[in-house]
Amino acid sequence: MRNFKAIALSAAFAAVASASDVEVLTKDTFPDFVKGNDLVLAEFYAPWCGHCKALAPEYEEAATTLKEKNIKLAKVDCTEEADLCQSYGVEGYPTLKVFRGPDNVNAYSGARKAPAIVSYMTKQSLPAVSLLTKDTIEDFKIQDKVVLVGYFAADDKTSNTTYTEVAEKLRDSYLFGASNDAELAKAEGVEFPSLVLYKSFDEGKSIFTETFSGEAIEKFAKTASIPLIGEVGPDTYAGYMATGIPLAYIFAETAEERDSFSAELKDVAEKHRGAISFATIDAKAFGAHAGNLNLKADVFPAFAIQDTVNNKKFPYDQEAKITAETIGKFVDDFVAGKVEPSVKSEPIPETQEGPVQIIVAKNYDDIVLDNTKDVLVEFYAPWCGHCKALAPKYDILAGLYVDAGLDSKVTIAKVDATLNDVPDEIQGFPTIKLFKAGDKTNPITYSGSRSIEDLIKFVKENGKYAAEVSYEEPSEDEAQKPIVESMAEQAQAATEAAKDAAEEATESVKSAASEATEAADAEIHDEL
Repeated sequence: MRNFKAIALSAAFAAVASASDVEVLTKDTFPDFVKGNDLVLAEFYAPWCGHCKALAPEYEEAATTLKEKNIKLAKVDCTEEADLCQSYGVEGYPTLKVFRGPDNVNAYSGARKAPAIVSYMTKQSLPAVSLLTKDTIEDFKIQDKVVLVGYFAADDKTSNTTYTEVAEKLRDSYLFGASNDAELAKAEGVEFPSLVLYKSFDEGKSIFTETFSGEAIEKFAKTASIPLIGEVGPDTYAGYMATGIPLAYIFAETAEERDSFSAELKDVAEKHRGAISFATIDAKAFGAHAGNLNLKADVFPAFAIQDTVNNKKFPYDQEAKITAETIGKFVDDFVAGKVEPSVKSEPIPETQEGPVQIIVAKNYDDIVLDNTKDVLVEFYAPWCGHCKALAPKYDILAGLYVDAGLDSKVTIAKVDATLNDVPDEIQGFPTIKLFKAGDKTNPITYSGSRSIEDLIKFVKENGKYAAEVSYEEPSEDEAQKPIVESMAEQAQAATEAAKDAAEEATESVKSAASEATEAADAEIHDEL
C-alpha cells in the first residue's frame, strides 16, 4: 500500500513539474532557446538559495500569465551549469536577466512578485511608444497601474522626439502611448501638445501642465505616478527612491491604523503633493526599517521623513501624538529648513588599523570627499556573506597601494552602512563606489567581479591618477598552502589540547583517588 502511495505521489509531482510554464535550460539548450524567442526572462538560481525558493511560486505564476503574450520565462540551475552562469556574470542568486537574443542582455530591475514581473515584461514586449487610436486607447489605459499618453500632432517633430526620448529612458517603469487624434485630446480636455497620466488609484488621472520638455515630463511621470498616500513595501520602495523627492513614512502595525492615519493626514499630503511623498508602512512586517530612519524600532505608531537624494533622516518625536496638526507643523518646518537631520554614527576610530580606512558617519566627509585622493568605498553589512567573502581580498587590495607608496593618491575604505548614516542610497551589500579626486559629486558604482585584479583595473580606469599596482593570483599549490598550514596548525593545536585534557583528566583521577583514600581512612579512624 505504501509503495502504491509513493508511486501516486511521484506521478503527481511529475505532473506538476511537467505542467510548469517555466522552461528549464542547460548549456546545451540555452542558446537555441534565446535565439528562438523574441523576449526571454531567465532566472539564474541555486536550489539551496532561500530567496530563490521564495521567488519560485511568483515566477511560476508570472510565467503562466505571460504565456498568453508569448513572453517566455526560463531558469538555469547554476549548481549544475556553472560555466553558463559565469559567462553571464552571475555572482549572486537569484539573478534575473532579460534576453532579446543571446547578445542583447539586460539586467531585470523590477520587483520579485508575479504582478511586478508581468508588468515589467509586458513593458519590455511593447515598443517604447505605442501609437494609439480611438479603438485601442481605452484598453491601453488599463494595461498597467500607471500609463502615460501623449497627445500631439503627427508633424510636431519636437514633441514627438522629446516624448520618445523620455519613453526610451523610462520604458522599464511605465507604459507610454501617443495619439495624433485631436478629437481624442479634446475628449480628455487637453490640447496639442499635452500629456495625461492615467492611474488606477487616487483621482484616476493627472494632466501635465508645464512646458513640454524632457526633464519636466520625467519629473511629472515620477511624481504623478505615486499615490497621494501610498504604501512602502518591496514592490514600491525603489519607485519612491526614484522620485528624487523626500519620503514621509507613517509606521503603523495594523491595516486599520494605516487607513486611519491616511485619512487623518490626507490634507497634509495634498498640501505638499509633488514636494513630499507620503506613504504608510507595515510596522509589523517592516518595523526594522524604522531603525534605518533613526527611530526606535519597537515604538509605534511613528513618523519620519527621509531626504531620498542626500539620504538624511528626520525622525518625529515618538513620544508625541500623530495628528494632522502636529505632523502638519513638523512637515511645514521641514520644508522651511527648520528641522535638523538626525545622524547615526559609530565613534571615529582612535587609530586606523590596517590598510583599509574605516569610515563612520562623523568622518565620512573627511575621508570620502578628500579632493586630493581617489577613494574606493565599500558599503557593507556585518551579516552579509558576500561582504565577508570580499573582506580578505579587500585587505590585500588596500595593502597593495600602501606598499606601492600610492596611498597618498588612492584610499581604499569601507563603512558599515547599517550603523552609520551615509549620503548614498545603498540598495544592496556590498556596494562599491569610486569617488574620483576632483569630482566627488558623481561616484562610479562598481559592477564587475569582486576579484583583486578587476578592482585594480577599475581604480586605474576611473580614478584621476590612473594609479596602478600589480598583483598575481597565487597558483593553486600556493593558494592551498595556507589552507594546508592552517589545517596542520589546527591539528597540532587539537593534539596539544587533547594531551593537556588527558593530563588534566589523569591528575583529576589521581586527586579523586587520593581524596577517596583519605575519606576512607577517616571513616575507618572514626569507627575505631
